[in-house]
Amino acid sequence: MTFLKHRARLVGLVFAGALFGSALTGSVMAYQGHMWNALHAEQNALTQLQMAVPDKGGHRVNAINLLNQAITQTHLGISTGAR
Repeated sequence: MTFLKHRARLVGLVFAGALFGSALTGSVMAYQGHMWNALHAEQNALTQLQMAVPDKGGHRVNAINLLNQAITQTHLGISTGAR
């Protein structure tokens, strides 16, 4: 096999591998999309609660604590789902 044919075959195999790998990654990311969306929503809610006036009889603080727990659990779910 000539050098150019060998090189063309190698480039083709690398390209096919990259295409196959990106297809697998895309399906994993699509599956995790809902988890990432939930995480962003939780983080946005946390930001809003932190900016709110703290005169809510402890309910704001309780919501902040629960959101921090939810964010932790969502991260763990994403990590577990990625395996």
